[in-house]
Amino acid sequence: MDSKITRDEVRHVALLARLQLSDAEEEQMTGQMNNILEYMDKLNELDTKDVEPTTHAIELRNVFRPDRVEPSLDRKDSLGNAPGTDGVNFVVPRVL
Repeated sequence: MDSKITRDEVRHVALLARLQLSDAEEEQMTGQMNNILEYMDKLNELDTKDVEPTTHAIELRNVFRPDRVEPSLDRKDSLGNAPGTDGVNFVVPRVL
């Protein structure tokens, strides 16, 4: 089977990705990318017209607990160990 991607194209993509590939790495990457593209051709041969599109390969469900309204921590207790407070809010040093 003829190559889907050339070594020059691999070199161009490496340049765009700011990668420095040796000659051996360029050759290896060209072979690997051609293998991937050949596999994609095999996948494109599959008849998927009756397959419903999905967003995940497996069915997912939420594993979190449901939200419940519960009493909050008292303001006095929450500010009790703060290094700085104005009685209502935490006071922190300015950053800017």
